[in-house]
Amino acid sequence: MRVSIDDVAARAEVSTATVSRALRGLPKVNAATRERVLAAAQELGYVPSPSATRLATGRTKTVGVLVPFIDRWYFAHALEGIDQELREHGYNLLLFSLGGYLHGQQRRFTEQMVRKQIDALVVLCLGLTATELTELQRTQVPMISVGGPVEGCRGVHVDDSAAAAAATQHLIDLGHRKIGHLRGGINDEKNFVVPALRSEAFEATMRHAGLELRPEWNIAGDYTVTEGVAAAVRLFDLPGERPTAVFCGSDEMALGLMFEARRRGIRVPEDLSVIGIDDHDFSAPAGLSTIAQKPLEHGRRAAQMLLAELDGEIGAIQEELMPFRLIHRESTAQPQG
Repeated sequence: MRVSIDDVAARAEVSTATVSRALRGLPKVNAATRERVLAAAQELGYVPSPSATRLATGRTKTVGVLVPFIDRWYFAHALEGIDQELREHGYNLLLFSLGGYLHGQQRRFTEQMVRKQIDALVVLCLGLTATELTELQRTQVPMISVGGPVEGCRGVHVDDSAAAAAATQHLIDLGHRKIGHLRGGINDEKNFVVPALRSEAFEATMRHAGLELRPEWNIAGDYTVTEGVAAAVRLFDLPGERPTAVFCGSDEMALGLMFEARRRGIRVPEDLSVIGIDDHDFSAPAGLSTIAQKPLEHGRRAAQMLLAELDGEIGAIQEELMPFRLIHRESTAQPQG
């Protein structure tokens, strides 16, 4: 039989209202009575009902996370950071997954989707339509984004434009003048701001250096290893000269490019320098130069701000740019010849 609050009240010889106040840490319960209630609850193995707790406090102790993908490196690590911080403070995580691009334009978020289920919401690097944003704002729960700018939400992310510019400048500083670009694909650019920011920064950095932008060397890769391989095939199959270096909008695309280069006998970095963004778990073993960011820390920081806001710290949720750094490994070197 489940132990009820009435059982605890009977054991502690107080009213159920006193038990409720004592267990919730509310005032107007003297120290001796509180200790007696806590001892009785522990002896009986009393576990408060989540629904009862919510009715008493107005809180679900749950934070929702909207995520476009579960299996992408950045999202998985950011989720882990969010979950770690929430669990340390007694909160649960409720995942709302879009299932990648499967839902296409049919996806839709509504107030009913999250009403009474969550106390706050994290949006993982997802562009929201005006209708979706309006629906979510009607929930009147605190919101924060992670991983990139989301219109209508303050968020935690790196400066993606600056990161892409740093990667491109690294290649230029090594002496490369013929530089290609593997970018996010059509689906990525429809759903996220980040791919466009990185592509625009690459192009601006190239123009600033007075270097030619070759359209045929600008190829979509959809931010995955598999699509990175496919993009590399298209690049390497082009007639004429090849670039001496390629900036990839993500490490996963860069790894795919390196795999295809090796298959064809194209040496990295002797024949082709490659740099990405992220510092994926496989980047160091592969010797990939990259712009490193730490999504786990991004997730933790966002959760910290949400929890502070829920604890009554007005204005705790702020736009916060997180640090990144260039890591020069074996995949980039001066061009030969």
